[in-house]
Amino acid sequence: MAREILTTHQKALNVNLDPRKYGTFAEIGAGQEVARWFFRVGAAAGTIAKSMSAYDMTFSDAIYGPCQRYVSQERLEQMLHHEFDLLIERLNEKRGGETTFFTFSDTVRARGFKGGDECHGWLGIRYQLHPRSAPNQLILHVRMLDKENLQQQEALGILGVNMVYGAFHYSNGPYALVESLLDGLSPERIEIDMLRVSGPDFAGLDNRLLSLHLVKLRLAQVALFGPDGSSLQPSEALYKKAILLERGNFRPITRVNLDMLAKAREQFYADPINKEKKVIEILEITMNNLLNQGQVDPNDFLERVDVLSSLGKTVMISNYAEFYKLSAFLNRYTKELIGIVLGIPLLRELFNEEYYAELPGGTLEAFGRLFRNLLRLYVYPGMGHNGEVVGIDNIRLPEGVGDLYRHLLNNAISRKSARSGSPTSSFPRMRWPGRSARAIPRGRSTSPPRWRS
Repeated sequence: MAREILTTHQKALNVNLDPRKYGTFAEIGAGQEVARWFFRVGAAAGTIAKSMSAYDMTFSDAIYGPCQRYVSQERLEQMLHHEFDLLIERLNEKRGGETTFFTFSDTVRARGFKGGDECHGWLGIRYQLHPRSAPNQLILHVRMLDKENLQQQEALGILGVNMVYGAFHYSNGPYALVESLLDGLSPERIEIDMLRVSGPDFAGLDNRLLSLHLVKLRLAQVALFGPDGSSLQPSEALYKKAILLERGNFRPITRVNLDMLAKAREQFYADPINKEKKVIEILEITMNNLLNQGQVDPNDFLERVDVLSSLGKTVMISNYAEFYKLSAFLNRYTKELIGIVLGIPLLRELFNEEYYAELPGGTLEAFGRLFRNLLRLYVYPGMGHNGEVVGIDNIRLPEGVGDLYRHLLNNAISRKSARSGSPTSSFPRMRWPGRSARAIPRGRSTSPPRWRS
């Protein structure tokens, strides 16, 4: 059945008029934007037991306990548990038999007066669906994409109302819960890059499927899963780390996939620029590689992620078909070296100008964006039609890209690497099992052969 989409005003009023729902709001950053909606629509006295903000760090620590970062999942969890426990302690005996208690909390960094910092936040609700039942919990991390502080506050308020309403009305249909989060908003204003639900009413639900649904709906561009299968928040998982990433469909993962990563790892870890740096290895699957006749098979998705996670790898699902977009995403969270592992067929695809028709500068602009920061491609050789080894020296590429390829092969040296005294080509040579890899003397140009007629 089609889901009825209510306005933010209707959702807030619906909650206020339900005598069974009663709770608290604790918000840090961007004002009390969510609580304000429930006050604005009227009848809030029947819903809100308390609304508060502890902006000062000393006050916040005194109430919730110390934490390392104030806009973090750690602080959000402290707020949710503290406020919900207070509700139960103070009101359970008096009205717990007919009331479903809830606590909504957020900790947010909105655009400041001086600007500069990334605008993001953690939001959560801890709630009962039945009187005196164990609580459920919904938490998520958002990036606020509006340019003005006032717009970000507005978007945050709408999202918070959607969470409160959705938690009570869509917990029996978690996909509808995910879809409802951006009612009255758009992905151009809010990006939800991590979502997790827990509690008795979500028993047996795999949160990875909800994360996949976020990416499928383009409410998020990326879903990230740790080796233990848990959903990760990109800014925390990737922050200031060197990243080694291999793209594939991994259905199934093969010895070649593992050898590609192993050979790249040898060079990546040996690079002086990575000395004493934290490194994360990622196996990435694009949504296009998950689709089967336009649909995603949830079981197939989970099986692939389970296998890759069992190897101790972080798994990424992304909407970034183009590598320059993937590069921009990774560079959002780290300034360390990014290594992308790929084979000869995928290297050929990189030079397909059809992928860059949307860019005014076409292929040149795409490669400018790809190598804008500290990024290198680790290219694994393959076998040609006649049994010859095909590598970066003799790859056959389309007409018109030879000069660009030679420039990248011989001259695309990272500025950071040059400053560190260890200049390296953007195409490090990999060693083919049982054969020696031929290095091109620096300064010599090697033209890629043309396509055979």
